[in-house]
Parts: sequence; C-alpha cells; structure tokens
Amino acid sequence: MRYRKMRTIVLATALALVAGCGSKAADTADTADTAETADGVPGAPTASAAATATAWTLAAPIRINGVRTADGGRSLEVDAEVPDGAGDCVRDVRGELETVEHGTVYVKVTYETPALDRDSGCTGTRRIEATVKLGEPLGTRTIMVNSRDVYTPKGATPPALRRCGENGCDPTPPRCTSSSYHQAVNDTDIPKHTSWEYRGCDDTWLVLDLSTRMGPACGGAEAGCSSSTVSQRWFYRAETSGWRPAAMNGDAGCAGIRKVLPELPSRLCAELPRLDRN
Repeated sequence: MRYRKMRTIVLATALALVAGCGSKAADTADTADTAETADGVPGAPTASAAATATAWTLAAPIRINGVRTADGGRSLEVDAEVPDGAGDCVRDVRGELETVEHGTVYVKVTYETPALDRDSGCTGTRRIEATVKLGEPLGTRTIMVNSRDVYTPKGATPPALRRCGENGCDPTPPRCTSSSYHQAVNDTDIPKHTSWEYRGCDDTWLVLDLSTRMGPACGGAEAGCSSSTVSQRWFYRAETSGWRPAAMNGDAGCAGIRKVLPELPSRLCAELPRLDRN
C-alpha cells in the first residue's frame, strides 16, 4: 500500500512537470512573435515577425505601356504594368537614369513585390507611373527602358514617345522586298505566327494573302489532330512610315476590290484567284 501511494505521488509530479514545460514553450513562442503592452499583455506582431511572413522581392514591370516626356523634356513618365491583389503588392517604385551612350538614354524602373509567393494574393495587375529625372532635356535621343523596350521622340506626337519595333526606330521605306513584306505583316492586326504569300507589288500598292492556322494545339495530322486555316487578302498602300493596310477582299479579279479601291491598278488584281478561306 505504501508503494502504491509513492508511485501515485511520483506520477503526479511528472505530469505537473510536463504540463509546466508545455506552458513555458507556448509562452516563449508568443513572446518571440508579438510585442507586449505596458501591462504585459501580448500585442500586435513585431516588425521582424511581419517581415518573415512576407518575402518582398525586387522586380521589373510586367509590361511597359508607354513613355512620355515631362518638365520640358527633363523627366520621363513611364507607364508600367505591375502586380495587384487584395493586399499590398507593390512598394518602393523607382525610376532611375542609368547611363547615356551613343545617343541612347538608358533608364531602369523597379519595385519590390511579394508576387512571387503564390500565397501573396497578388494575382492581378494594375498600371502605375514611374518618374525618371534626366537632368537635361531629352532632345532627339532614344530611350531604352530596362534594356528591353525602346522609345524615340522622332515621328511621335509630344509629349508621348513612339515605341520602336523589331525593325528598329526608323521605319523601313515601303519596297517590293521580302523584308518590307515582313514588316507589313507585323503592322497588320492579325495573330502572331501568321504566314503570308506574295500576290503583287509596285511603288504604291502591295497585295498579300495572309493565312492563320486555327484550332487546338496538338501534334499534327499524324497524331489525330485537325485544324482549319483562316485566310485573308490584304491590300496595302505605301506611306512614308511603311506599308499600311488599306482594304481586304477575297474575290477573284478586280470587281470586288475596285468597289473600295478604284485606284488600284488592274495589273495587281486582274489575275487574282478567289481566296480559299479554309
């Protein structure tokens, strides 16, 4: 009986020690993560705990939508697309002048964001403006933003700058050459990866048949895939900035296109076949 009583006392003491350790661990964790008020009551999370919960990363804009001059050409306003969501998704937006070399002004736009964290909630986008101080008027110099997007004041409507394309800032004069046809296709509002077929060209007019493959992305006919092709015939007019779309028509010969472009020479439409749209 005495042995049983002693065993009961030892067990009770052990349970009390375990319970005390658990309570101490919880108190320690709370103390590490929260600040206390003057009367010792746990308060809001400390700055170190909040910083640990949110990982902010330096990033560049998702997209540059436009650039314009300000302050008499001594500053730039960069229209950029950045992450957005329910909470804070962007902070410390910076526009910086990096260097000026060979007639090009290099600028950089950055910000901090937690958007790389899937749990951040920054799954949308919004537009912001970043200001870049140049120190002196831009003049005729070209702007390169984040070593990627190029803008020029040449041929632009102030204060906006003109975005340069893959063929550079100076438009290619309209010519009857393959590279000139390629630029005409790039300047047409059609899906990417559209193929083209030459139909006729002179100093003023260009005729191209454009074909775009439509349907699900899959292997090919041998894999049981099927797709259709949407074809369009475009007529372009030569302008100082290059070939510009003037009309569309898929009829054979000149009858159809002459209704919208009566000035088109017969030699560029007389032998045109009816366009197969599938």
